[in-house]
Amino acid sequence: MEKKHYYWGKTLLSFLVVLFTMPLGHAMMMLMNRLMSPEAVHYAGFLMGLAGFIIVIMGVFVKGDTRQTLFGLFGGLLFWTGWVEFLFQYYANRYGTQPEIQNGVVVTRPEYLILPATFGLWMMVMTLYIFCTRTGCNFINWWQKLLFGKRKTEIAARPMTRHVSIVTFMELNMILWTSYLLLMFCYDPRFIGDHSPVTFLIGFGCFVGSLFMFRRELRLASWGANIRMAIATVIVFWTPVEILGRVNFFTEIWIYPERYKGPMITVFIAFLILLAGLLWAAKRKKREPISAHNE
Repeated sequence: MEKKHYYWGKTLLSFLVVLFTMPLGHAMMMLMNRLMSPEAVHYAGFLMGLAGFIIVIMGVFVKGDTRQTLFGLFGGLLFWTGWVEFLFQYYANRYGTQPEIQNGVVVTRPEYLILPATFGLWMMVMTLYIFCTRTGCNFINWWQKLLFGKRKTEIAARPMTRHVSIVTFMELNMILWTSYLLLMFCYDPRFIGDHSPVTFLIGFGCFVGSLFMFRRELRLASWGANIRMAIATVIVFWTPVEILGRVNFFTEIWIYPERYKGPMITVFIAFLILLAGLLWAAKRKKREPISAHNE
């Protein structure tokens, strides 16, 4: 029997690099909102989204699976922050959408309150993936097997053209979108409510699911595939973090980075060191093994 090999160093490095982008991204948004005028924030947000879009497209033309993955990751993060979150913020503020307030404290910003209105658009994109695309994504494969059974290969016969930068970009944005929709429906008292046992059960389920995803990530020898798996694992893992922060189980230091300068600077420095280590390690390995992980 073939002995299973686990790539602990590669997986931990990929996981931590992606994980640290979560608090740093939140902190960046908070600082921009507090230190810049509303007009400047909207211009900066639009330029940020444009920069992310250009980076992703540039990733189509660079060589190397790892480089293309990183172009898709960082371009996608800038795209989501600039052209999704900041655009929602702009229109929420422009038309006077009110935040959700509990006990005199803002618990949900206006832009996130209108995000659930995109559920139909999310379903439209998911319909394309489920009915028209052969993919390596476990979530989509599960739905295809459930819906199509033995006809799966007939209905979803071919994959899309595979550009790793675009694959990473779409994976990141679709999982972020799904996560935000799930959280917003959980927090809404007309559906579930943030203190409902169902919400905590969903958070626990995501945590357990992230452990299984991390275990699978350990088996991926290719840097590119490992980083792409880390994106999905981190976002699923971050869902219970968001839920626990919502109920004040701990202090979300990334929401108030100006108050917690020391910890946030430490996270930023650690992120830079880990990213440099990842790039150095990936560059050392001239040849990456072909991965079967086709998201």
